[in-house]
Amino acid sequence: MRNIDKIYIDGQFVTPKGTETGDLHDPSTEEKIGTVRLAGVEDAQEAIAAAKRAFPAFSRTSKAERIDMLKRLNAAVAAHVTDLTEAMSLEYGAPQTFTRFAIPHAASSFLTMASVLEDYEFERRMGRARVVMQPSGVAAAITPWNSNIGFITSKLATAIAAGSSIVVKPSEMSAIQTQILTECLHEAGLPKGVFNIINGYGNVVGAELSRHPDIAKVTFTGSTAVGREILRNAADTFKRVTLELGGKGPNIILDDADLNVVIPAVLRMGFINSGQACIAGTRILVPNQLLDDVLDRLKQEIETFKVGAPSDPDAMIGPMVSRKQYDRVQSYIELGTQEGARLLTGGLGRPAGLDRGWFTKPTIFFGVDNQMRIAREEIFGPVLSVIAYRDEDEAVSIANDTPYGLQAYLHGTDSAHMQALADRLDSGRVVINGAPHEPLAPFGGFKQSGIGREYGVFGLEAFLEPKAVIA
Repeated sequence: MRNIDKIYIDGQFVTPKGTETGDLHDPSTEEKIGTVRLAGVEDAQEAIAAAKRAFPAFSRTSKAERIDMLKRLNAAVAAHVTDLTEAMSLEYGAPQTFTRFAIPHAASSFLTMASVLEDYEFERRMGRARVVMQPSGVAAAITPWNSNIGFITSKLATAIAAGSSIVVKPSEMSAIQTQILTECLHEAGLPKGVFNIINGYGNVVGAELSRHPDIAKVTFTGSTAVGREILRNAADTFKRVTLELGGKGPNIILDDADLNVVIPAVLRMGFINSGQACIAGTRILVPNQLLDDVLDRLKQEIETFKVGAPSDPDAMIGPMVSRKQYDRVQSYIELGTQEGARLLTGGLGRPAGLDRGWFTKPTIFFGVDNQMRIAREEIFGPVLSVIAYRDEDEAVSIANDTPYGLQAYLHGTDSAHMQALADRLDSGRVVINGAPHEPLAPFGGFKQSGIGREYGVFGLEAFLEPKAVIA
Protein backbone atom coordinates (compact mmCIF):
# COMPACT_ATOMS: atom_id res chain seq x y z
CA MET A 1 0.00 0.00 0.00
CA ARG A 2 1.30 3.42 -0.93
CA ASN A 3 0.19 6.43 1.09
CA ILE A 4 0.85 9.57 -0.96
CA ASP A 5 0.59 12.39 1.57
CA LYS A 6 2.88 15.07 0.10
CA ILE A 7 2.68 17.66 -2.64
CA TYR A 8 5.57 19.67 -4.11
CA ILE A 9 5.65 23.44 -3.54
CA ASP A 10 8.57 25.87 -3.65
CA GLY A 11 11.22 23.18 -4.08
CA GLN A 12 10.13 20.89 -1.26
CA PHE A 13 7.69 18.13 -0.41
CA VAL A 14 5.03 19.40 1.98
CA THR A 15 1.87 18.05 3.57
CA PRO A 16 -1.28 19.45 1.94
CA LYS A 17 -3.56 21.63 4.01
CA GLY A 18 -6.43 19.89 2.28
CA THR A 19 -7.75 16.92 4.22
CA GLU A 20 -9.68 14.95 1.58
CA THR A 21 -8.24 11.62 0.50
CA GLY A 22 -8.76 9.39 -2.50
CA ASP A 23 -8.22 5.68 -3.03
CA LEU A 24 -5.82 4.30 -5.63
CA HIS A 25 -6.49 1.01 -7.41
CA ASP A 26 -4.76 -1.55 -9.59
CA PRO A 27 -7.12 -1.71 -12.58
CA SER A 28 -5.88 -5.20 -13.47
CA THR A 29 -7.14 -6.62 -10.17
CA GLU A 30 -9.52 -3.92 -8.86
CA GLU A 31 -7.58 -4.05 -5.57
CA LYS A 32 -6.88 -0.95 -3.53
CA ILE A 33 -3.15 -0.23 -3.66
CA GLY A 34 -2.92 3.09 -1.85
CA THR A 35 -4.36 6.44 -0.90
CA VAL A 36 -3.60 10.02 -1.83
CA ARG A 37 -4.13 13.10 0.30
CA LEU A 38 -5.52 15.83 -1.89
CA ALA A 39 -4.61 19.49 -2.03
CA GLY A 40 -7.27 22.14 -1.52
CA VAL A 41 -7.74 25.73 -2.63
CA GLU A 42 -5.25 27.07 -0.06
CA ASP A 43 -2.58 24.67 -1.32
CA ALA A 44 -3.22 25.80 -4.89
CA GLN A 45 -2.85 29.41 -3.82
CA GLU A 46 0.46 28.66 -2.08
CA ALA A 47 1.76 26.91 -5.18
CA ILE A 48 0.75 29.86 -7.35
CA ALA A 49 2.46 32.25 -4.93
CA ALA A 50 5.67 30.19 -5.07
CA ALA A 51 5.63 30.19 -8.88
CA LYS A 52 4.96 33.93 -8.88
CA ARG A 53 7.97 34.57 -6.63
CA ALA A 54 10.19 32.46 -8.87
CA PHE A 55 9.02 33.99 -12.14
CA PRO A 56 10.94 37.31 -12.26
CA ALA A 57 14.39 35.74 -11.90
CA PHE A 58 13.59 32.63 -13.91
CA SER A 59 12.09 34.56 -16.82
CA ARG A 60 15.41 36.40 -17.21
CA THR A 61 17.58 33.26 -17.41
CA SER A 62 19.53 32.72 -20.61
CA LYS A 63 18.91 30.08 -23.25
CA ALA A 64 22.06 28.31 -22.13
CA GLU A 65 20.83 28.15 -18.54
CA ARG A 66 17.45 26.74 -19.55
CA ILE A 67 19.02 24.20 -21.90
CA ASP A 68 21.19 23.04 -19.02
CA MET A 69 18.10 22.67 -16.82
CA LEU A 70 16.31 20.67 -19.52
CA LYS A 71 19.27 18.32 -19.88
CA ARG A 72 19.39 17.81 -16.12
CA LEU A 73 15.68 17.04 -16.07
CA ASN A 74 16.13 14.53 -18.88
CA ALA A 75 18.96 12.80 -17.05
CA ALA A 76 16.98 12.64 -13.80
CA VAL A 77 13.92 11.07 -15.45
CA ALA A 78 15.93 8.76 -17.73
CA ALA A 79 17.72 7.34 -14.68
CA HIS A 80 14.41 6.06 -13.31
CA VAL A 81 12.70 4.62 -16.40
CA THR A 82 12.25 1.24 -14.70
CA ASP A 83 10.61 2.74 -11.59
CA LEU A 84 8.31 4.91 -13.69
CA THR A 85 7.36 2.01 -15.95
CA GLU A 86 6.48 -0.18 -12.97
CA ALA A 87 4.34 2.59 -11.49
CA MET A 88 2.49 3.16 -14.76
CA SER A 89 1.90 -0.56 -15.18
CA LEU A 90 0.57 -0.95 -11.64
CA GLU A 91 -1.57 2.16 -11.34
CA TYR A 92 -2.79 2.51 -14.92
CA GLY A 93 -2.56 -1.03 -16.29
CA ALA A 94 -0.82 0.03 -19.49
CA PRO A 95 0.42 -2.89 -21.62
CA GLN A 96 4.13 -3.18 -22.34
CA THR A 97 3.53 -2.24 -25.96
CA PHE A 98 2.62 1.23 -24.67
CA THR A 99 5.02 1.69 -21.74
CA ARG A 100 8.02 0.75 -23.91
CA PHE A 101 7.29 3.93 -25.87
CA ALA A 102 5.63 6.18 -23.31
CA ILE A 103 8.27 6.35 -20.58
CA PRO A 104 11.39 6.90 -22.75
CA HIS A 105 9.39 9.43 -24.75
CA ALA A 106 8.50 11.28 -21.55
CA ALA A 107 12.17 11.57 -20.63
CA SER A 108 13.15 12.63 -24.15
CA SER A 109 10.64 15.49 -24.20
CA PHE A 110 13.17 17.59 -22.26
CA LEU A 111 15.90 16.98 -24.85
CA THR A 112 13.48 17.65 -27.70
CA MET A 113 12.58 21.03 -26.25
CA ALA A 114 16.26 21.78 -25.58
CA SER A 115 16.95 21.26 -29.29
CA VAL A 116 14.08 23.62 -30.17
CA LEU A 117 15.47 26.20 -27.78
CA GLU A 118 18.98 26.04 -29.24
CA ASP A 119 17.74 27.26 -32.62
CA TYR A 120 15.05 29.65 -31.40
CA GLU A 121 15.55 33.42 -31.63
CA PHE A 122 13.79 35.35 -28.89
CA GLU A 123 14.54 38.65 -30.68
CA ARG A 124 14.06 39.52 -34.33
CA ARG A 125 13.84 42.65 -36.48
CA MET A 126 10.62 43.55 -38.27
CA GLY A 127 11.01 46.82 -40.14
CA ARG A 128 11.97 49.45 -37.58
CA ALA A 129 10.80 47.33 -34.68
CA ARG A 130 12.72 45.02 -32.40
CA VAL A 131 10.32 42.22 -31.57
CA VAL A 132 10.97 40.39 -28.32
CA MET A 133 9.32 37.08 -27.43
CA GLN A 134 8.92 37.08 -23.66
CA PRO A 135 7.30 34.61 -21.24
CA SER A 136 3.59 35.31 -20.82
CA GLY A 137 3.74 34.77 -17.04
CA VAL A 138 3.08 32.08 -14.48
CA ALA A 139 1.59 29.00 -16.12
CA ALA A 140 -0.72 26.24 -14.92
CA ALA A 141 -0.85 22.76 -16.41
CA ILE A 142 -3.77 20.38 -15.83
CA THR A 143 -3.09 16.85 -17.02
CA PRO A 144 -5.11 13.60 -17.38
CA TRP A 145 -4.61 10.00 -16.27
CA ASN A 146 -4.14 8.26 -19.60
CA SER A 147 -0.44 9.11 -20.05
CA ASN A 148 0.24 10.97 -16.84
CA ILE A 149 4.05 10.99 -16.93
CA GLY A 150 4.35 12.10 -20.54
CA PHE A 151 1.85 14.93 -20.22
CA ILE A 152 3.63 16.35 -17.17
CA THR A 153 7.09 16.19 -18.74
CA SER A 154 6.06 17.68 -22.09
CA LYS A 155 4.23 20.63 -20.54
CA LEU A 156 6.98 21.21 -17.98
CA ALA A 157 9.67 21.07 -20.68
CA THR A 158 7.87 23.72 -22.72
CA ALA A 159 7.38 26.03 -19.75
CA ILE A 160 11.07 25.72 -18.77
CA ALA A 161 12.16 26.48 -22.34
CA ALA A 162 9.94 29.58 -22.42
CA GLY A 163 11.13 30.87 -19.04
CA SER A 164 7.77 30.40 -17.34
CA SER A 165 7.36 29.06 -13.83
CA ILE A 166 4.52 26.58 -13.55
CA VAL A 167 2.03 24.84 -11.28
CA VAL A 168 1.05 21.33 -12.42
CA LYS A 169 -2.16 19.60 -11.33
CA PRO A 170 -2.08 15.97 -12.49
CA SER A 171 -4.96 13.55 -12.22
CA GLU A 172 -5.41 12.42 -8.63
CA MET A 173 -5.89 8.90 -10.04
CA SER A 174 -2.21 8.84 -11.04
CA ALA A 175 -0.72 9.84 -7.69
CA ILE A 176 1.86 7.03 -7.45
CA GLN A 177 3.22 7.85 -10.91
CA THR A 178 3.22 11.54 -10.05
CA GLN A 179 5.08 10.97 -6.78
CA ILE A 180 7.90 8.99 -8.40
CA LEU A 181 8.18 11.47 -11.27
CA THR A 182 8.25 14.46 -8.90
CA GLU A 183 11.06 12.84 -6.93
CA CYS A 184 12.99 12.49 -10.21
CA LEU A 185 12.37 16.11 -11.18
CA HIS A 186 13.45 17.28 -7.71
CA GLU A 187 16.81 15.57 -8.26
CA ALA A 188 17.51 17.92 -11.19
CA GLY A 189 17.97 20.80 -8.70
CA LEU A 190 16.00 23.57 -10.41
CA PRO A 191 15.46 26.87 -8.56
CA LYS A 192 12.73 26.80 -5.93
CA GLY A 193 9.26 27.57 -7.16
CA VAL A 194 10.04 27.13 -10.86
CA PHE A 195 7.81 24.08 -10.90
CA ASN A 196 5.21 22.99 -8.36
CA ILE A 197 3.14 19.79 -8.52
CA ILE A 198 -0.04 19.31 -6.49
CA ASN A 199 -2.58 16.48 -6.49
CA GLY A 200 -6.19 17.57 -6.23
CA TYR A 201 -9.64 17.34 -7.73
CA GLY A 202 -10.28 19.24 -10.93
CA ASN A 203 -13.32 21.05 -9.57
CA VAL A 204 -11.25 22.28 -6.60
CA VAL A 205 -7.57 22.75 -7.52
CA GLY A 206 -8.10 22.82 -11.28
CA ALA A 207 -10.83 25.43 -10.96
CA GLU A 208 -8.63 27.61 -8.74
CA LEU A 209 -5.76 27.45 -11.23
CA SER A 210 -7.99 28.31 -14.17
CA ARG A 211 -9.51 31.38 -12.52
CA HIS A 212 -6.71 32.74 -10.27
CA PRO A 213 -5.59 36.22 -11.44
CA ASP A 214 -1.88 35.41 -10.98
CA ILE A 215 -2.02 32.62 -13.56
CA ALA A 216 -1.37 34.01 -17.04
CA LYS A 217 -1.41 30.80 -19.05
CA VAL A 218 -3.32 27.51 -18.75
CA THR A 219 -2.43 24.39 -20.70
CA PHE A 220 -4.91 21.52 -20.38
CA THR A 221 -5.18 18.03 -21.80
CA GLY A 222 -8.42 16.17 -21.17
CA SER A 223 -12.07 16.00 -22.09
CA THR A 224 -13.88 18.57 -24.19
CA ALA A 225 -16.43 19.12 -21.41
CA VAL A 226 -13.76 20.04 -18.85
CA GLY A 227 -11.91 22.12 -21.43
CA ARG A 228 -15.06 24.15 -21.97
CA GLU A 229 -15.27 24.84 -18.22
CA ILE A 230 -11.61 25.86 -18.04
CA LEU A 231 -12.13 28.27 -20.93
CA ARG A 232 -15.07 29.86 -19.11
CA ASN A 233 -13.05 30.24 -15.90
CA ALA A 234 -10.08 31.69 -17.75
CA ALA A 235 -12.16 34.26 -19.63
CA ASP A 236 -12.55 36.64 -16.69
CA THR A 237 -8.83 37.40 -16.60
CA PHE A 238 -8.15 36.77 -20.32
CA LYS A 239 -5.67 33.98 -19.66
CA ARG A 240 -3.81 32.48 -22.59
CA VAL A 241 -5.23 28.98 -22.98
CA THR A 242 -4.05 25.87 -24.80
CA LEU A 243 -6.58 23.04 -24.84
CA GLU A 244 -5.88 19.56 -26.21
CA LEU A 245 -9.23 17.83 -26.01
CA GLY A 246 -11.17 14.89 -27.37
CA GLY A 247 -11.05 13.14 -30.70
CA LYS A 248 -12.94 10.75 -32.94
CA GLY A 249 -10.24 10.04 -35.47
CA PRO A 250 -11.07 8.76 -38.96
CA ASN A 251 -8.96 5.72 -39.89
CA ILE A 252 -9.31 5.78 -43.69
CA ILE A 253 -8.52 2.73 -45.82
CA LEU A 254 -8.09 3.77 -49.46
CA ASP A 255 -9.01 1.55 -52.40
CA ASP A 256 -5.36 0.91 -53.34
CA ALA A 257 -4.39 -0.24 -49.83
CA ASP A 258 -2.42 -3.43 -49.28
CA LEU A 259 -4.72 -5.02 -46.72
CA ASN A 260 -2.04 -7.42 -45.50
CA VAL A 261 -0.15 -4.38 -44.20
CA VAL A 262 -3.04 -2.05 -43.48
CA ILE A 263 -5.34 -4.18 -41.31
CA PRO A 264 -2.82 -4.64 -38.46
CA ALA A 265 -1.94 -0.93 -38.65
CA VAL A 266 -5.59 0.14 -38.55
CA LEU A 267 -6.17 -1.89 -35.39
CA ARG A 268 -2.99 -0.59 -33.75
CA MET A 269 -4.13 2.97 -34.42
CA GLY A 270 -7.63 2.21 -33.15
CA PHE A 271 -6.61 0.37 -29.99
CA ILE A 272 -3.60 2.51 -29.07
CA ASN A 273 -3.20 2.78 -25.29
CA SER A 274 -6.05 0.27 -24.83
CA GLY A 275 -8.31 2.72 -26.68
CA GLN A 276 -7.86 5.26 -23.87
CA ALA A 277 -6.33 7.84 -26.20
CA CYS A 278 -7.70 11.01 -27.75
CA ILE A 279 -5.68 10.23 -30.91
CA ALA A 280 -7.18 6.76 -31.43
CA GLY A 281 -8.50 6.11 -34.93
CA THR A 282 -11.89 4.83 -33.82
CA ARG A 283 -13.85 5.31 -37.07
CA ILE A 284 -12.61 2.87 -39.73
CA LEU A 285 -13.68 4.17 -43.15
CA VAL A 286 -13.74 1.47 -45.86
CA PRO A 287 -14.53 1.56 -49.61
CA ASN A 288 -17.75 -0.32 -50.39
CA GLN A 289 -15.97 -2.71 -52.73
CA LEU A 290 -13.50 -3.74 -50.01
CA LEU A 291 -15.97 -3.94 -47.14
CA ASP A 292 -16.51 -7.70 -46.97
CA ASP A 293 -12.80 -8.44 -47.29
CA VAL A 294 -11.90 -5.83 -44.66
CA LEU A 295 -14.49 -7.15 -42.21
CA ASP A 296 -13.19 -10.70 -42.59
CA ARG A 297 -9.61 -9.56 -42.07
CA LEU A 298 -10.46 -7.34 -39.09
CA LYS A 299 -12.24 -10.24 -37.38
CA GLN A 300 -9.27 -12.50 -38.01
CA GLU A 301 -6.61 -9.98 -36.99
CA ILE A 302 -8.31 -8.90 -33.77
CA GLU A 303 -7.80 -12.43 -32.47
CA THR A 304 -4.08 -11.58 -32.22
CA PHE A 305 -4.78 -8.58 -29.95
CA LYS A 306 -4.49 -10.24 -26.58
CA VAL A 307 -6.12 -8.55 -23.59
CA GLY A 308 -4.32 -8.85 -20.28
CA ALA A 309 -2.40 -7.36 -17.38
CA PRO A 310 0.89 -5.49 -17.91
CA SER A 311 2.77 -8.48 -16.50
CA ASP A 312 1.86 -10.37 -19.69
CA PRO A 313 4.37 -9.32 -22.37
CA ASP A 314 2.00 -10.51 -25.10
CA ALA A 315 -0.91 -8.35 -23.96
CA MET A 316 -1.67 -5.52 -26.38
CA ILE A 317 -4.75 -4.17 -24.62
CA GLY A 318 -4.90 -3.53 -20.88
CA PRO A 319 -7.76 -2.74 -18.50
CA MET A 320 -9.78 0.43 -18.34
CA VAL A 321 -8.35 2.76 -15.72
CA SER A 322 -11.29 2.59 -13.30
CA ARG A 323 -14.69 1.07 -12.64
CA LYS A 324 -16.25 4.33 -13.84
CA GLN A 325 -14.42 4.12 -17.16
CA TYR A 326 -15.24 0.42 -17.54
CA ASP A 327 -18.92 1.14 -16.99
CA ARG A 328 -18.79 4.01 -19.49
CA VAL A 329 -17.32 1.81 -22.21
CA GLN A 330 -19.83 -0.97 -21.49
CA SER A 331 -22.68 1.54 -21.80
CA TYR A 332 -21.48 2.56 -25.27
CA ILE A 333 -21.27 -1.07 -26.39
CA GLU A 334 -24.87 -1.53 -25.30
CA LEU A 335 -25.83 1.74 -26.99
CA GLY A 336 -24.30 0.61 -30.28
CA THR A 337 -26.55 -2.44 -30.46
CA GLN A 338 -29.56 -0.30 -29.52
CA GLU A 339 -28.73 2.09 -32.36
CA GLY A 340 -28.80 -0.75 -34.86
CA ALA A 341 -25.09 -1.28 -35.40
CA ARG A 342 -23.99 -4.91 -35.78
CA LEU A 343 -21.27 -6.57 -33.75
CA LEU A 344 -18.38 -7.94 -35.78
CA THR A 345 -16.56 -9.04 -32.66
CA GLY A 346 -16.48 -8.30 -28.93
CA GLY A 347 -19.48 -7.09 -26.99
CA LEU A 348 -20.47 -6.68 -23.37
CA GLY A 349 -18.49 -8.06 -20.45
CA ARG A 350 -14.93 -9.15 -19.84
CA PRO A 351 -12.87 -11.26 -22.24
CA ALA A 352 -12.85 -15.00 -21.62
CA GLY A 353 -10.51 -16.04 -18.83
CA LEU A 354 -10.45 -12.64 -17.12
CA ASP A 355 -12.79 -12.77 -14.15
CA ARG A 356 -11.54 -9.64 -12.38
CA GLY A 357 -10.02 -6.36 -13.43
CA TRP A 358 -11.63 -3.66 -15.57
CA PHE A 359 -10.96 -5.45 -18.85
CA THR A 360 -13.18 -4.86 -21.86
CA LYS A 361 -13.58 -7.07 -24.91
CA PRO A 362 -12.04 -5.39 -27.99
CA THR A 363 -15.21 -4.53 -29.89
CA ILE A 364 -15.84 -3.68 -33.54
CA PHE A 365 -19.21 -2.57 -34.89
CA PHE A 366 -20.16 -2.56 -38.57
CA GLY A 367 -23.23 -1.29 -40.35
CA VAL A 368 -22.52 2.00 -38.58
CA ASP A 369 -23.99 5.28 -39.74
CA ASN A 370 -21.85 8.33 -39.02
CA GLN A 371 -24.79 9.95 -37.21
CA MET A 372 -24.93 7.23 -34.56
CA ARG A 373 -23.65 8.25 -31.14
CA ILE A 374 -21.00 5.52 -31.19
CA ALA A 375 -19.59 7.24 -34.30
CA ARG A 376 -19.83 10.78 -32.96
CA GLU A 377 -18.94 10.60 -29.26
CA GLU A 378 -15.57 9.80 -27.75
CA ILE A 379 -15.88 6.43 -26.01
CA PHE A 380 -12.27 6.23 -24.72
CA GLY A 381 -12.03 2.47 -24.83
CA PRO A 382 -11.34 -0.37 -27.31
CA VAL A 383 -14.49 0.14 -29.38
CA LEU A 384 -14.28 0.79 -33.13
CA SER A 385 -16.89 1.57 -35.78
CA VAL A 386 -16.62 0.49 -39.43
CA ILE A 387 -18.27 2.93 -41.85
CA ALA A 388 -18.50 2.21 -45.59
CA TYR A 389 -18.05 4.89 -48.26
CA ARG A 390 -18.72 5.12 -52.01
CA ASP A 391 -15.79 7.26 -53.14
CA GLU A 392 -13.09 9.51 -51.74
CA ASP A 393 -15.29 12.60 -51.74
CA GLU A 394 -17.72 10.80 -49.46
CA ALA A 395 -14.81 9.51 -47.34
CA VAL A 396 -13.58 13.07 -46.79
CA SER A 397 -17.12 14.23 -46.03
CA ILE A 398 -17.62 11.49 -43.43
CA ALA A 399 -14.16 12.07 -41.93
CA ASN A 400 -14.85 15.78 -41.50
CA ASP A 401 -18.44 15.33 -40.30
CA THR A 402 -17.56 15.30 -36.60
CA PRO A 403 -17.34 17.85 -33.80
CA TYR A 404 -13.70 16.83 -33.42
CA GLY A 405 -10.57 17.20 -35.51
CA LEU A 406 -7.49 15.98 -33.65
CA GLN A 407 -5.75 13.17 -35.53
CA ALA A 408 -6.67 11.33 -38.73
CA TYR A 409 -5.11 8.31 -40.43
CA LEU A 410 -4.69 7.46 -44.12
CA HIS A 411 -3.71 4.02 -45.41
CA GLY A 412 -2.78 3.37 -49.05
CA THR A 413 0.09 2.99 -51.50
CA ASP A 414 0.14 6.25 -53.48
CA SER A 415 2.12 8.67 -51.29
CA ALA A 416 1.55 11.77 -53.42
CA HIS A 417 -2.17 11.13 -53.55
CA MET A 418 -2.36 10.67 -49.77
CA GLN A 419 -0.47 13.93 -49.24
CA ALA A 420 -3.09 15.73 -51.35
CA LEU A 421 -5.92 13.95 -49.55
CA ALA A 422 -4.45 14.91 -46.16
CA ASP A 423 -4.88 18.57 -47.09
CA ARG A 424 -8.65 18.05 -47.33
CA LEU A 425 -9.02 16.66 -43.81
CA ASP A 426 -10.01 18.99 -40.96
CA SER A 427 -7.52 17.56 -38.51
CA GLY A 428 -4.60 18.89 -36.52
CA ARG A 429 -2.51 15.90 -37.52
CA VAL A 430 -2.79 13.40 -40.36
CA VAL A 431 -0.73 10.21 -40.03
CA ILE A 432 0.06 8.41 -43.28
CA ASN A 433 0.59 4.65 -43.22
CA GLY A 434 1.18 4.53 -39.47
CA ALA A 435 4.14 6.92 -39.52
CA PRO A 436 5.91 7.23 -36.14
CA HIS A 437 5.39 10.13 -33.75
CA GLU A 438 7.21 13.37 -34.64
CA PRO A 439 7.90 15.35 -31.44
CA LEU A 440 8.83 18.56 -33.29
CA ALA A 441 5.55 18.75 -35.20
CA PRO A 442 2.68 20.79 -33.73
CA PHE A 443 0.00 18.81 -31.90
CA GLY A 444 -3.54 19.97 -31.28
CA GLY A 445 -6.92 19.96 -32.92
CA PHE A 446 -9.52 21.66 -35.04
CA LYS A 447 -13.04 22.40 -33.80
CA GLN A 448 -13.91 20.89 -30.40
CA SER A 449 -10.60 19.04 -30.24
CA GLY A 450 -9.07 22.16 -28.78
CA ILE A 451 -7.37 25.51 -29.10
CA GLY A 452 -3.70 26.11 -29.84
CA ARG A 453 -0.82 23.71 -30.38
CA GLU A 454 1.79 21.90 -28.32
CA TYR A 455 5.29 20.56 -29.12
CA GLY A 456 8.13 22.14 -31.04
CA VAL A 457 8.24 25.82 -31.93
CA PHE A 458 4.44 26.10 -31.96
CA GLY A 459 4.26 24.78 -28.42
CA LEU A 460 7.05 27.07 -27.24
CA GLU A 461 5.43 30.18 -28.68
CA ALA A 462 2.15 29.32 -26.94
CA PHE A 463 3.98 30.26 -23.70
CA LEU A 464 5.38 33.50 -25.14
CA GLU A 465 4.07 37.00 -25.88
CA PRO A 466 5.52 39.10 -28.72
CA LYS A 467 6.46 42.64 -27.71
CA ALA A 468 7.39 45.24 -30.34
CA VAL A 469 9.91 47.93 -29.44
CA ILE A 470 9.80 50.62 -32.14
CA ALA A 471 12.48 53.28 -32.47
